[in-house]
Amino acid sequence: MGYTFAEKALARAAGLEHAVAGQIIDARPDVALSHDNTAAIATLFRSLGYGRVLHPERLAIFIDHAVPAPSGEHALNHKETRAFVAEQGIAHFYEAGRGICHQVISEEALVAPGQLLLGADSHTTHIGWLGAFGAGIGRSEMAAIWATGELWLRVPETIRVDFEGELPPGVTSKDLGLWVLKVLGPEAGIYRALEFGGPGLHTLSIESRMVLPNLMAESGAPQCSSGWRRESRVLTCLALPKVPGTSSRSWPPARSTPTRMRSTWSGTSSI
Repeated sequence: MGYTFAEKALARAAGLEHAVAGQIIDARPDVALSHDNTAAIATLFRSLGYGRVLHPERLAIFIDHAVPAPSGEHALNHKETRAFVAEQGIAHFYEAGRGICHQVISEEALVAPGQLLLGADSHTTHIGWLGAFGAGIGRSEMAAIWATGELWLRVPETIRVDFEGELPPGVTSKDLGLWVLKVLGPEAGIYRALEFGGPGLHTLSIESRMVLPNLMAESGAPQCSSGWRRESRVLTCLALPKVPGTSSRSWPPARSTPTRMRSTWSGTSSI
């Protein structure tokens, strides 16, 4: 029996040959994401007795939620975030106006297929569009990552969703994602990974693919992985020119077909 994408991605992040659902691992994220909550996380970080981030090159920080600052309190928060970035030498910092963090981290190709992104935002699952593993975590967990470079996680069970056929005219991936949420229910994804696959998946554009894992945060899923193989379209998208300071990362071997908790729906006839 093969491993799920979640099991393979988290085994890699923990430096293990393999991992299985239910196993507790110490995962080292390739990228740790935070946004306007960075100042609050920095306060927690310092309360732990730490002064320097262990791996500043792995942090990606954005000012994107309250832009422009709607109050003096928000403006002060932005100022404290900028000061922390300068103090810690964070290269991957994106100022107000650059865009929403999930969009920008994709455009800058800071995460590669098979890698682990942990973010202090529930929609960190967005990164599943490119075949990476994304999970939203709390502020205290992010402070721990800044301090130690790792975080313990329980490897989740996987819900596999296969799509067949093509979306009819007038139906978008947002409609498809909402239908999946209806079928799953509001709590089906709690501490489970959602993995997408099937022939219908490969008929969707890159932009349409991004919608699905982003929406799955609404199922309660803290993790979301996507079953896209290393297609040329994805790799071409990631190879677009990047801003100075970003770097390309090596991709792990091709993944095997997940086998646990498999559920299949048609992407056309059931909408």
